[in-house]
Amino acid sequence: MAARHNGDTMSQNHQPQAQHAAQAAPDNTRQALSDLVELLGLEALEEDQFRGRNLDIGSPAVFGGQVLGQSLMAAALTVTEAQTIHSLHGYFLRAGDKSEPIVYEVDRVRDGASFTLRRVAAIQHGREIFQMSASFHRPEDGPSHQDEMPAAPPPESLVNEHLRQRAISDQMPERMRGFLHQAHPLDFRSVDPLDPLMPDARPPHALHWMRAADKLPDDPLVHQAMLAYASDFSLMRVAMQPHRLNFVQPGVHCASLDHAMWFHRDFRFDDWLLYQSDSPLMTGGRGFCRGSLWSRDGQLVASVAQEGLIRAR
Repeated sequence: MAARHNGDTMSQNHQPQAQHAAQAAPDNTRQALSDLVELLGLEALEEDQFRGRNLDIGSPAVFGGQVLGQSLMAAALTVTEAQTIHSLHGYFLRAGDKSEPIVYEVDRVRDGASFTLRRVAAIQHGREIFQMSASFHRPEDGPSHQDEMPAAPPPESLVNEHLRQRAISDQMPERMRGFLHQAHPLDFRSVDPLDPLMPDARPPHALHWMRAADKLPDDPLVHQAMLAYASDFSLMRVAMQPHRLNFVQPGVHCASLDHAMWFHRDFRFDDWLLYQSDSPLMTGGRGFCRGSLWSRDGQLVASVAQEGLIRAR
C-alpha cells in the first residue's frame, strides 16, 4: 500500500471562505506556529515506526494533545490519500516524559476498500504511554443533517486568552510562566472567560473560538492533527467549573484518561472554529466532557468526547 505523503494537496473546495486575518502575525508568532507544525510532523525510523519531539507548555508532563496529534500523523502516514481520518479513540496510560522523544509504532489492523483501521502505540522508556485506534474512510455521498450552531459573539470582539493570562503571569504557577511569555501558535478567545486565580462557580458548559495564529500549509492532514492537538486544551475545564476548580490551583490534580474525536467535514484550522463544550457528569473523580466544533459559516466539522481524572486534595 502506498503511504500517504505530507505535501500541499488541499483541493479548491478546502480553501478558506474568508481571508485569514492573522496573515500579518508577528514574526515570533509565525515561527511558533511553524515550530508546532514541524513538531506534529514525525521522523521516520523504520516501516510503520516514527519518532516525535516534545513541546513544553508548562504542564507537569507531556501535553496530551501533542501525543494525540502526533499519533494521528503516524497513523495517517501509513494509509493512502484516498482515505481520510473519520474517527480516533485514544487512552492515556502513563504520564509522558518531556525530556525524552516519543516513538510511535503503527499496526496495520485492516486495509479495506472503504474503511481502514490503524492502531498506534506511543512508547517511552520501553513502555506504552498512550494507545490509539484510528479509522480512515474513503469519502462518499449520502443523506445529511446536523444540529444548529449556537449563537456566539464574533471572535474579533474577544480577547486572546494567552495574552490575558500573560498579563497576570507573575501570579501563575512558576512552571507556566516561561510558556506564557513565549509566542503562542494558537489563538483562543473565550466567550465568557474565567479568572484562573479566583474562579467562580458556573454551569458546566463553555464557548470559545480558536484557530491557528497564522496561515497553515494546505495539507488537510496538518489541519486535522492541529485540531486534535488543540481539542485537548480546554475540554476538561467545563467539568471543573461548577466546583470552582481549575488547573492552576494548588492541590488540584488533573489528567486526561481518554480522548475520542470524529471528523465530519473538511475544514481549515487557520480559519475560526467555535468550540462548544459541556460536561453532563462528574462523579467518582472522573469528569465526562463533550465538544462540538463549528466553522464560522455554521457547519459542524468535528465532535469530541473525553473523560478526565480530577482530584482536589
